Amino acid sequence: MKKIITLLFLLANIGLVSSQSSIINSKKFSINKDTVKKTNKIVEKEVEPVAVAPDTVIVETGKFVFFKKNAHASYYHDKFNGKRTASGKRFDNKKLTAAHRKFPFGTKLRITNEANGKSVIVEVIDRGPFARGREIDLSKKAFMDITSNKSSGAVIVKIEELRK
Repeated sequence: MKKIITLLFLLANIGLVSSQSSIINSKKFSINKDTVKKTNKIVEKEVEPVAVAPDTVIVETGKFVFFKKNAHASYYHDKFNGKRTASGKRFDNKKLTAAHRKFPFGTKLRITNEANGKSVIVEVIDRGPFARGREIDLSKKAFMDITSNKSSGAVIVKIEELRK
């Protein structure tokens, strides 16, 4: 009796598997040529460098669009100097850069300290911060440029994005 039940169970499984494979084989899977997007080849041109201070961020014309108010900003520790960021660039605490979770790399942001009105324009080159409740990490130079209390580690800021 046990052998008959096992045999029936085995036959039922084989029938089920073979019916599923015939359904899969009957469907045709194809990729239309129209769905594949072609990328345009980008030609890089050499541009002669303009003599500017190493901590200067060149900003193109455009307008600043409000992103967030009452955002909690902190700054990078010195131990990250020289390490690669998520964008591949080397981090330097003496430049005007920032880390944000969602903005694309290269985005220019105006960060304004809401307490004293000082602002700085930074470029997003990294992902983070990964501490809960923090919105943006600034380089030490950018942080010190907008803060009035140099011994603090965090400040409440307004974030605006530069749109062309």
